[in-house]
Amino acid sequence: MKDYLIVVDANFPSGARAALEDAKKVSPKPVKFVFDTHHHGDHLYGNPVWTQMGAVTIAYQGVADELKRYEPARYQSTAKSRPDVADLKRDAPEPPQKTFTKSPYVMSDETRRVEFRFLGWAHTRGDGFLYLPKEKVLCTGDAAVNGPYNYTADGNIANWPRVMDAAMKLDVEHVLPGHGPSGGREILSGQRAFMIELHKAVQAAIKQGKKLDDIFKKDGTKLSTTITLPDNVKTWIGPGLAGQVRDTYEEIAQHKPHGDLPTNSVTGFPDPSRETGLTLYFQLVAANSVTGFPDPSRETGWGTVVW
Repeated sequence: MKDYLIVVDANFPSGARAALEDAKKVSPKPVKFVFDTHHHGDHLYGNPVWTQMGAVTIAYQGVADELKRYEPARYQSTAKSRPDVADLKRDAPEPPQKTFTKSPYVMSDETRRVEFRFLGWAHTRGDGFLYLPKEKVLCTGDAAVNGPYNYTADGNIANWPRVMDAAMKLDVEHVLPGHGPSGGREILSGQRAFMIELHKAVQAAIKQGKKLDDIFKKDGTKLSTTITLPDNVKTWIGPGLAGQVRDTYEEIAQHKPHGDLPTNSVTGFPDPSRETGLTLYFQLVAANSVTGFPDPSRETGWGTVVW
């Protein structure tokens, strides 16, 4: 923007501090707004870092609603393993200061138009997108990732492809995913295909009379599955597949989005193993102890700066 910067995703606190320093290298303009694409810690727990230096955090209303649904249990669990979260000395995450319900919510000046959009429930009920129509850039949060980073426990797996359909209707050439390398529209189509193939494979197993124990195994913290997916979605297949299969099975069997299934009041998850699943998800994207990412320059969660 002409007089200020917008950052996409607050990150964890350590990543927020590093992103703030990098923002200063991009431009002398201040960071005025930070857009929380959803409620997960690697995208939102750094909010206090930004607000303490004067930025305003903004999100779709669904993000605030999700925080009420799942917190403070997850925050308190994360603080036990992440010193940067514990050092904030908070009992719960800081919610976005400003929310919107009408999509798109628009900020504009003589240099740029920025559209904050909600396209439906995919990864979470609050999935937010930031769209730059002139530049044809779309920041997707974790509704679209480029790699084996899909966390489905809070999701609506059956609806996920429809959200990607809505994103693909936008005039987009450059996609900045929630995790993984940036690219083009192939990220959106690939994310869509993965969710379709996942749902189709589990649905086929159910129609064959298979129970969850037939396709999903849990040995301590190790999860495994007999389900295989085609090579055209191999980019999105990784250690989390077994958990994704379980979540899909439960969603289909119980006839409701997985994020609508009951959660444990202590852990904030449907059962303790979901906490293991989210820990694995954080490990996949948090190899660097300072930034929270293996390669900060490739991560929307690291903080995409709109200047």
